[in-house]
Amino acid sequence: MKEKLIDLFEYTFHFNSETIRVIGENIEKVDEKTISLINHILNAQQIWNSRILGEKTFEVWQINPFEMLEEINQYNFEKSIEIINNFDPDQKINYQNSRGANFENTVFEMLFQAINHSTYHRGQINSLLKQNGIDPILTDYIFYKR
Repeated sequence: MKEKLIDLFEYTFHFNSETIRVIGENIEKVDEKTISLINHILNAQQIWNSRILGEKTFEVWQINPFEMLEEINQYNFEKSIEIINNFDPDQKINYQNSRGANFENTVFEMLFQAINHSTYHRGQINSLLKQNGIDPILTDYIFYKR
């Protein structure tokens, strides 16, 4: 299972990087919602990693300096891999959501949420890119694996 999770985080990292690149190359055409969503993707992965590691988290919708996004993406990737290598995927973690409610999920569930969440929002970004006259990125997992 660890190898499969690492593969999915490599996929996530790759297409987060591609999305950041395309936004940067077309920064004058992208809208605030696109910038908000790419930040939200990175913030959410950082939040899930931090919940597992018991570290301080980002705010869900904070806007980071654009020039820092690739560094945040790299850091998130490294932390996710660290978690995969050092935690039992079935280990349960107690945490609070952004509203302060208490929850418990397994490490696997939390990591998979980060992957699935980013895929969902990259689809939204692609739609916004297209609306703004920018070619969307083909981000299907199967194309990545080919």
